[in-house]
Amino acid sequence: MENALRHEFERIWEIAKENGIAAVTEGSNTDDNGDYRPGLIAVLELGVKSPLREAGLSKDEIRELSRRLGLPTWNKQSFACLSSRFVYGETISEEKLAMVDKAEQLLLDLGFHQVRVRIHGLLARIEIMPQEFDRLLAENVRKKIYTELKAFGFTYVTMDLIGYRTGSMNETLKLNR
Repeated sequence: MENALRHEFERIWEIAKENGIAAVTEGSNTDDNGDYRPGLIAVLELGVKSPLREAGLSKDEIRELSRRLGLPTWNKQSFACLSSRFVYGETISEEKLAMVDKAEQLLLDLGFHQVRVRIHGLLARIEIMPQEFDRLLAENVRKKIYTELKAFGFTYVTMDLIGYRTGSMNETLKLNR
């Protein structure tokens, strides 16, 4: 995954230089500091700036500042890079990125608020907020999600019993130690 992110940042740098732009920035914050974030290695090595982290701002502080400024996105659900949905070491392809993107968009279109569809091979592991479990498990919703995700290319569709949480793929790192 680090190589894919490095490639993306290198490409962004190329575009920036072609357009006379002297700096490239990204949006990590202090909440990302204690987590395994392979992209942050590329950020450091390539000289990409992290102004929110450098200012010492957490996700909650950024939301509060955004709310005070009247920005319409102050309470928008967080969206990390789609590559964060993949098991470490798994090949990331355009096809699988599209599968994850379509699956998450379906859940958002169905009214779920904070969603992740983690991909394990061709297995989809759905993470939603625990207070929305009952709605997902309603027969008509459950069947629609299953049918659509199968059509997107997933072989199996599962629901994470803990629910939505950032960095859940990092739990596999603890198992591999």
